[in-house]
Amino acid sequence: MKTFKDDLLKIYQSERGIIIFAILNLLLAIALFVVSVLNLNPNAAVVKIGYGDVGGYRDGTWTSLLVFPLLAVLFGLFHPLLSVRIFHKRGGGMAKFFLVVTAMLILGTFFVLIRLMREG
Repeated sequence: MKTFKDDLLKIYQSERGIIIFAILNLLLAIALFVVSVLNLNPNAAVVKIGYGDVGGYRDGTWTSLLVFPLLAVLFGLFHPLLSVRIFHKRGGGMAKFFLVVTAMLILGTFFVLIRLMREG
């Protein structure tokens, strides 16, 4: 635990880019969480849960859409904490790269959710 606090202090003092990307990931994840929770429709018998190029849209129950809030929590909370560990092992550049990839994953998840909402 001591190294985690030391790493956080070192990141705060010298690597401001990691802090900025971690806050960006948190804000994007909060937006994804809010949109995905607000668009859950427990009263619907069938909702669109996926898309395949060959078969088109797949139908399922609304509980399958709970993966989107789960991904928001995973991307928003655990990935910034994991980036501190990556900073300790691999350095600042790799931690920034990890957070940028996480931001792209959040945006990709957001676009998939929006596409499913438009069709359902």
